[in-house]
Amino acid sequence: MNFDLIILGSGPGGYVAAIRASRLGMKVAVVEKENLGGVCLNWGCIPTKALLKSAQVFDYIHHAKDYGITVNEPVAEFGQMISRSRGVADGMSKGVNFLMKKNKITVIEGYGRLARGKKVVVTDKDGKKAEYSAEHIIIATGGRAKELPNIKIDGKKIIGYREAMTLPVQPKKMVVVGAGAIGVEFAYFYNTIGTEITVVEFMEQGLLPREDADISKELTKVYKKAGMKILANSSVEKIEMTDEGCSVIVKNRKDESVQTITCDIVLSAAGVTPNTEDIGLDVLGIETDRGMIKVDAYYRTNVPGIYAIGDVIPTQALAHVASAEGITCVEKIAGHHPEPIDYSNIPGCTYCWPEVSSVGMTEAQAKEAGYELKIGKFPFSASGKASASGAKDGFVKMIFDAKYGEFLGGHMIGANVTEMIAELVLAKKLESTGHEILKAIHPHPTMSEAVMEATAAAYDEVIHL
Repeated sequence: MNFDLIILGSGPGGYVAAIRASRLGMKVAVVEKENLGGVCLNWGCIPTKALLKSAQVFDYIHHAKDYGITVNEPVAEFGQMISRSRGVADGMSKGVNFLMKKNKITVIEGYGRLARGKKVVVTDKDGKKAEYSAEHIIIATGGRAKELPNIKIDGKKIIGYREAMTLPVQPKKMVVVGAGAIGVEFAYFYNTIGTEITVVEFMEQGLLPREDADISKELTKVYKKAGMKILANSSVEKIEMTDEGCSVIVKNRKDESVQTITCDIVLSAAGVTPNTEDIGLDVLGIETDRGMIKVDAYYRTNVPGIYAIGDVIPTQALAHVASAEGITCVEKIAGHHPEPIDYSNIPGCTYCWPEVSSVGMTEAQAKEAGYELKIGKFPFSASGKASASGAKDGFVKMIFDAKYGEFLGGHMIGANVTEMIAELVLAKKLESTGHEILKAIHPHPTMSEAVMEATAAAYDEVIHL
């Protein structure tokens, strides 16, 4: 079984690379040990968004009277929400299977390991081994929930994101450890349907510590108003099991005070770690750094013919990044001349409510880089569309270089802002200036007007403030 290209993993990096390679004329095989679509389609991006939509609908119904509608008291059917989420994921996975067949891509079920001579040995579920060869091999094995030394995931009382999507019973109390995208999304979902939530974050900034500080402050305000307890600059020292659930011992890193929080479930949401163990890296001598595979601008490892993309390399662990890396990688293999990815222009999206999206530098990063700044903010409370929609929380923040007008970064928190960020990615790609964004006429009434208004505020030309 010889191929032009074999890809280990069928996540958004692997399957997208496979399709692009096939359409470029390559004979392609994909090795997958679980379900087509990887974590994103089956246990990440897609099913979590289905759960979040259920929570959002539940919240809308609770506020129906605000829109002049009277309904009976809604009940959150936890099991049905979980079932809907799994159904959505299954449908998407079947869609990828269809695309594999449509593009004549061979799907090899089993666990793949690299072998010498540009070969991959695949062990199927019955333990049978088969060997395949290819001129080019892409490692796209993705990542898994990161396990902290003092928070061992047992899948029952201490869980990761997979278990959080399939719990048999809704917990009454939950402690979420980690306030990145995964943590705040699950915190929103469970809090909205009635679970008592405490979020513990190691970093001082608190919620979404990698985002602009103003975004973090706004989301913290909204979450506290919703009844969540936020413990920033804090660490989980120990978790003790009890008959009722867990006792979580938390220490404040500033004043070293200690408190104990009781709960049914602890969700460990401390990020992801790459799946690079036991795939044959050592056999071929592929270089790594702290578990991540080292690659060049076109994802070539130090071993000719072996490439790596997605969560196994030290770039942003995002589905759209993995997809872009896969396309760039196979286009280079095919002899094309793709432009290397600009990692300073990667959009980040968090699908809590209100949503959060951003691209480019935060205010702190821009100052640290030595820029003199023009900064504009426009609150959705001043937006006609936001008021009509009943979604006035949040704002748009735009950051520009004062000297040349270069667009440095955009940060949004509010309803549907994950749908608005693409405008700013394109603006940055085209090296648009503040005045060019300002003079681009935005439709009224829309949420996207806030981009223009925030830009106007940076140049003292704002109208509606």
